[in-house]
Amino acid sequence: MEYTLEIDGTPATIPGGTGVLLLHPSTGETDRIDTDFFKTDTDNFLVVSTRTTAREVRQKLEYYDVDEERAEILDTLSIERGYSRRSSDTVHYVAAPDDVDGIVDHIDGFLAEHDGKRRISIDSVTELAYYAGDEQALEAVDRILELLAEYDAVGLFHLAKDPHDEELVDRFRDRFDGVIDLDEDGSIDADF
Repeated sequence: MEYTLEIDGTPATIPGGTGVLLLHPSTGETDRIDTDFFKTDTDNFLVVSTRTTAREVRQKLEYYDVDEERAEILDTLSIERGYSRRSSDTVHYVAAPDDVDGIVDHIDGFLAEHDGKRRISIDSVTELAYYAGDEQALEAVDRILELLAEYDAVGLFHLAKDPHDEELVDRFRDRFDGVIDLDEDGSIDADF
């Protein structure tokens, strides 16, 4: 299955099973790229948020005019931070951002439950590494990439360059078929 990509400098399509790494500066504006990733050629998508709450993800989708009917959100922050939360058919929670098994299990369930073209955004791998540790984050990425291949889905994985040393960034980069490198000025360098 082919998926359309409408992100500057990237191929017009990518095959199912492709993971794309979005490298960005800590202050980089990734919302536009994230929402462009979801807007086209998608039956259902899942936002795994280790950086913001479900409410903030919803606001982002609304602001960028993304069809929320196709959206599901996995919020990893609200329980740990003691925020009020309301589960629904489209908003789910795990206990904390370091609950790697809970996150991967939820992704597996989402992909199994939905047919057609499915996309996943992990926002962000940097936060996952911060909470769970670098090796756990690398292992989680490997497990999620295996699920994308198994279910013929595609994924966008956010990674801030600044907090990590170059060797770790390279270890993440080596796992992906495509890399989008976002600069401070908003320009994109893509390598597929």
